[in-house]
Amino acid sequence: MQEKNIISNSTSFVLASKVKDYFLLIKFTLSFMVVFSTVISYLLAPNIRFDLLEVLLLFTGGMLVTGSANTINQILEKDTDKLMKRTASRPVASGRMHENEAWAFAGITGALGILIMYRFSTEAALLSLLSLVLYGFIYTPLKKVNSIAVLMGAIPGALPCLIGWVASFEEGSNNVWTGGWILFAIQFLWQFPHFWAIAWVAHKDYSAAGFKLLPSDKGPTRFTAIQGIMYSALMIPIGLMPYLYHISGMVSMWILLGCNLFMVYVSVMLLLKMDIPSARKVMFSSYFYLMIVFLSLYADKIRS
Repeated sequence: MQEKNIISNSTSFVLASKVKDYFLLIKFTLSFMVVFSTVISYLLAPNIRFDLLEVLLLFTGGMLVTGSANTINQILEKDTDKLMKRTASRPVASGRMHENEAWAFAGITGALGILIMYRFSTEAALLSLLSLVLYGFIYTPLKKVNSIAVLMGAIPGALPCLIGWVASFEEGSNNVWTGGWILFAIQFLWQFPHFWAIAWVAHKDYSAAGFKLLPSDKGPTRFTAIQGIMYSALMIPIGLMPYLYHISGMVSMWILLGCNLFMVYVSVMLLLKMDIPSARKVMFSSYFYLMIVFLSLYADKIRS
């Protein structure tokens, strides 16, 4: 009896460890943020009303596609991940999971996710496939070649907004992409101060791994800080677009303006202080920015 309990406990432990590794593969917290913008963008579409089952289905499809892209990223970067303390314990890098198993997981989750997106619209499925390919096979290897990787990575990073918007499209109807492109632009520009702040904080780790992610070859410099200010400033006029194009109301317009001005402020403070604590403030501010901006847009949505 005791032996059976030992075997049962051992099996449960192995199963729990495997599930944990799959969660690490998909980078659940990061994927959640990505899919959050997909769902909100879907709900902001003018012809959509909140339906819990539809939202859960879209969330699941988005998580599967994003998880697949993150898995491919970890497979291709397994040797690099070993060099960084932050990533050395990842399943493939640590050797707990064989590459073939990870590839199988990436293929299954990616295919299922795209099928679910196809259930919403053909456009959502095609854009999901494009996002997966760009992130997994273009952005990932480019990180070691040139800092233009950040620009390339910002495209699949912002596509979830467009995917969510076009997921509302009905086949054969006269669909308008404008709102989706506006939301895409908001998240596209946001990624530059956000990601450069992360690269600033983790510069030593990234440099040791051979990643070229800051706009200056010399590392965290005034040029990097100025670039962050420029992209934060560009977010100000883009933040007015949801109001001007009747996606959301005036209340959210003022909230977005406040958030964008604050992002400029913390970016300017980074330029003045040129230190890691200031970079962390930009990084954490950007996390809150996205949640506040998208929730305010949805709460203030103009409903016909």
